[in-house]
Amino acid sequence: MIRDASRQAARLVAARALVEDILIPAEARMDAEDRMPDTARAAIRAQGLFGISIPETHGGLGLTMEEEAGLMLVLGRTAPAYRAVYALNSGGAAQILLRAGTDAQKRHWLPDLARGDRIACFCLSEAEAGSDAAALTTSARRDGDGWCITGRKRWVTNAPEAGMLMVMARTGGEGARGISAFAIDPALPGIEVQPAQAKMGMRGAQVADVVFDNVAVPPDALVGAEGEGLKLALAGLDKVRLHLAALSAGLMERLIDEGRRHALARRQFGTPIAEQPAIGALFADSVAEALAARCMALELARARDDGTLRPADAAAAKLFATEALGRVADRMLQVHGGEGYMVGSAVERLYRDVRLLRILDGTSEIQRMVVARGLLR
Repeated sequence: MIRDASRQAARLVAARALVEDILIPAEARMDAEDRMPDTARAAIRAQGLFGISIPETHGGLGLTMEEEAGLMLVLGRTAPAYRAVYALNSGGAAQILLRAGTDAQKRHWLPDLARGDRIACFCLSEAEAGSDAAALTTSARRDGDGWCITGRKRWVTNAPEAGMLMVMARTGGEGARGISAFAIDPALPGIEVQPAQAKMGMRGAQVADVVFDNVAVPPDALVGAEGEGLKLALAGLDKVRLHLAALSAGLMERLIDEGRRHALARRQFGTPIAEQPAIGALFADSVAEALAARCMALELARARDDGTLRPADAAAAKLFATEALGRVADRMLQVHGGEGYMVGSAVERLYRDVRLLRILDGTSEIQRMVVARGLLR
């Protein structure tokens, strides 16, 4: 549902200029330094993208899902590490606050997150709790009126620059029903952010472990009811999956453009390689998959807006789009040949980056389980 077509059109024009004029030119530097350049961050903030999924009442853009998907199709044409930095601010942490936070919690956290004044982190995964999130062991025990949290969280995106931690911890009982959510200031004593870890791709969105050593947490840090943390976290997965489906479609289109430029310029046997049928077939398959992912993301975004989206459909969109993206990245590297394999080329960077999307926010194997259960139950 697009509520204001002219406003959305202007937003997309601005996003395209951001991508082409600022974000793409800064990709190589971000990859080399494993840090988003300040100029890119400032431009992203200026367009309000840290609040892409936060209502206007709390300082965000207040977009519908269809408007968000349209924006992600454009923003997906650049390195996905950018999205990992800004979209997490209005993703898991903010969405839990919006669903279950008190008015005081929303006033305290959401405006800062929407402006990008604080960077949010979602602390869920552990060494033995990845896809099986309910197996987490980080504990939160009662300590007077508040809580004491102990444990270690792994692969926390944006942890080295965290300004807010949404932490899932076990407050009692086994399985999912024993897990609660806490919104925590990372400056509290006993919290240690480990050094950023080196990654294959997605450089610029830093990842680190976060250690909680008997951290005294005030009572107002609990978000929602005790034992509802994982339920609150999982409730927003359909939105995340549609975001990633749209992002993947945009990335496919960027990769195809990179391949097209190379295929028209590169000559072998006296002609551009674009004229070779084998190369044309690589493009045909890629264009078809990119178009399918784009249509799927937009159609299901409309379904979410009108309340008819099924969780299995969102999982199917994420599954198809991220798997197709991997195939497109591989084909476009093949089009580039040896040049594409060299460190520093755009297709080489994107090839490394996109591999994570089949793991992020639910692996492809988990998405297949969700889709199958939706059909067979």
